[in-house]
Amino acid sequence: MPGLLYHVGATAVCAHGGQVSVISTNTRVLVSGQPVATLGDTYPIAGCPFNVGSSPHPCVKAQWLVPAARVTVNGQPVILQTSSGMGLSADQTPQGPPTIVATQTRVVGE
Repeated sequence: MPGLLYHVGATAVCAHGGQVSVISTNTRVLVSGQPVATLGDTYPIAGCPFNVGSSPHPCVKAQWLVPAARVTVNGQPVILQTSSGMGLSADQTPQGPPTIVATQTRVVGE
């Protein structure tokens, strides 16, 4: 499914409102002056308020499961605004899908 390319500095949140950021390994392909996010990058989550009972159980990283099918950067599929993923806790428990809220608006991939 086509979608706008996700990049460093774009806004994404976990299912509970924690901020997803991108630690990119890509230094060559930029959109809006920022590196394009790829499947091989790291996606830490900060500020997730999720609790199980009275114990904190926050999302700590996002893992993208369905990246772009036709666009790659340095051999890695790029992440699109329409990509599917999962927020994970420190013990790797799936916590719900992240959502890309805002990104650049000029480059579309598939």
